[in-house]
Parts: sequence; structure tokens; C-alpha cells
Amino acid sequence: MVEGATTTMANATDIEARHGIGVFALRGITLVRGEGAVVWDAQGRAYIDCTSAHGVAILGHCHPAVVAAIREQAGRLINCTGIFANDQRAALMQELAEVLPAGLDRFFFCNSGAEAVEAALKIARVATGRRGVVAARGGFHGRTMGALSATWEPHYRKPFEPLVRGFRHVRYNDPAALAEALTGDVGAVLLEVVQGEGGVRLGDPEYLRTAQSLCRERGALFILDEVQTGFGRTGRMFALEHYGLEPDIVCLGKGIAGGFPMGAVALGPRVSNLSVGQHGSTFGGNPLACAAARATLRTLRELDFPRQAAEKGRYFLERLRELQKCKRRVREVRGLGLMIGIEMRVKVAPILQALQEKGVLALNAGPTVLRLLPPLVIGYEQIDAVVAALDGVLE
Repeated sequence: MVEGATTTMANATDIEARHGIGVFALRGITLVRGEGAVVWDAQGRAYIDCTSAHGVAILGHCHPAVVAAIREQAGRLINCTGIFANDQRAALMQELAEVLPAGLDRFFFCNSGAEAVEAALKIARVATGRRGVVAARGGFHGRTMGALSATWEPHYRKPFEPLVRGFRHVRYNDPAALAEALTGDVGAVLLEVVQGEGGVRLGDPEYLRTAQSLCRERGALFILDEVQTGFGRTGRMFALEHYGLEPDIVCLGKGIAGGFPMGAVALGPRVSNLSVGQHGSTFGGNPLACAAARATLRTLRELDFPRQAAEKGRYFLERLRELQKCKRRVREVRGLGLMIGIEMRVKVAPILQALQEKGVLALNAGPTVLRLLPPLVIGYEQIDAVVAALDGVLE
């Protein structure tokens, strides 16, 4: 048992099953420590983490720069309401403006990607005076009521209907369907550059550029959900850079603060500010989160992690496609940077469990897609070990 582990930790799965509300499918292990791309359970067993806590641990677990920033800021000031300016918040705003496309230089900070989507939807309604929103089939934008209304998957939506009115869903990568849906009552089009939960499906460049043009022509706002794709995940700081997009609003979250809970919305020049009191957040933009985000962004830039993600992602995809050639159960391998989907001809749940037994943690993206979201710090030997484990499982 690792240092600091206790019997209670070892029994944590049973305790959480008893006291939780049943919304998580527990995997049967208790994680107690992490470093880089590796996590350890209560029995001391190591796992290569290709979940990154659903993409959150962008720099790996407990990156020294993020840990140091949190420790230092925790001794200075943990929270500061938005009615007062703060040095960490102000500095983060400036630093984000430097890495986002020109004009995306106003920010609202919150606590998660779903909160960022909620804020974006409210801002779009105020800015355009229109209630309609067009989103894509296969899209996932969060579980709060507004974000859930934009999410396509009926499994997530049905238990909570009726949801927010005014949302319509069209086929992804279908410009004609988008043009037909973008009527005069639509204030925003909300899309992912790469659909994560929808199966790691890449947006077609022409489709995304057409969506942007249609929004300009018809007075709607073009909102990109970069919650999962942002901060180097796809081989660029933001996935929109692959396509030269200039959205009106960008939603950010997950990896933004290197593992600390945070979300953000960036606004472009076509978007007006809200009035005082129209939106807010008690914890959003707190100094602790901002310090962690600044350390994360600084490390991403100084060590050029987006480039590393691009190179490692190409290597990962090459190895997996070699595997695909001799594994009949693999239908397709696709991805961008270190955001990878392996579409199977069978259900992936047993494969995920078998990989876990071999020391690899992975995710699903629907019933038949295996999703890999490793930290950007993952090494090539670890990538080889993941491929070898998958090879063994598929045998």
C-alpha cells in the first residue's frame, strides 16, 4: 500500500457506491496519487492515465509549476469576489488575450466548461435579442439545463425534458442543413471543432468556415466549444487554429488550470458586454484558480506543449493504425493531436475494463468508441505501452 493510504481509501469504492447518488459507473479502483501521466491506486498499482480526468490534467497530474502556484497563492488570497479587481485575475486576462485570436480579449471566468457554455448562451441572447440556438447532432456541451439543451444525445436529455426552448440540432459537417436551420430567430450557432463525447469526430474545415460565414451574414453569433480541445490538446493551443477560425465567443474549461476547477468565456468584437448584475459567479475567477491557470498557460507556452501534442499524436495514431491492420474488431482510428478515438465493431465497455487490468485507463465516447485523452506530458515509451496493452486485449 502506498504511503498515506488507509483501509478507508481501499474501501472507497464501496463507500462512494453507498453514499453517492449513482451517477458514476465506478471502475472498481481507488486512485490516491498521480504524477505526470501515471496514477496509483490504494494498493500501490500504477496505471498510465489516458483519461486525464476527462481531459483536465493537461500537464499531467500534480505538475510542479501548477502545484507551486497553488501553494503560493493559497497563502496570499484564496477568493476575491468580482466586484473587486485582483492581480491574478487581471494578469490571466492579459495572458489569455495574447494566445487567442485577435479581438477575443474580454473574459468571464467561471468554474467549469458547462458554466462557460451557460454564460455564452446568455450572452448571445442579450447581444442579439434572439432566442434560437443551432447546435449539432453528436455534440456535447454539458449537463446544466442550458448546456444540456444544446447537447444532442437523447440519453442525457430525456429524463430532464422539457428543456430550454429554442434549440435545434442539425447534422454535423452538413453545411446545407446548417444553412436551412439558421433562420432569423437564431442568435447563435454552437459547435465543437472536434466532437469529443460524440466519438472524436473532426469538423470538416469547409463546414466550420461556412458556419462562421453564415453567422456573419445572418446576424447570429458563432460560438465554439473548446472545453475539451483547448490548451494544446489537438496540437495547437486551440483547435480553431487548425482552420483559421475567428469565432465570436469561445468556451473554455477542463485543462485551463492544469487540474484545478475553472472555466472561461472569451468574447470577440461582435459581442456586446452584459450589464451589471445580468450574470455572475461567486467562485468564478478566484485568485487560486487564476494562479493555477497562469502557471498552466506559462508552462504550455514555454515548453511548447501544443507542438509536442501534435508530434506525439501523430506517433500515437501511426502505431494505432498499424494495430488496426491486424485487428478485425477495430473499424477506424481517428484523432487530432492527443485527442484520439478508436471506433470498434464491438462494445468498448469490456475493452476498457481489460485495459484497466493491464494498467491503462481509458474512456469511451459512446458505446463503440474508445477515447484516449492522455496528458500532454505522456512519453513515447508510455504510448508504446498503451498500444501494447490494447494489442494484448484485442487478442
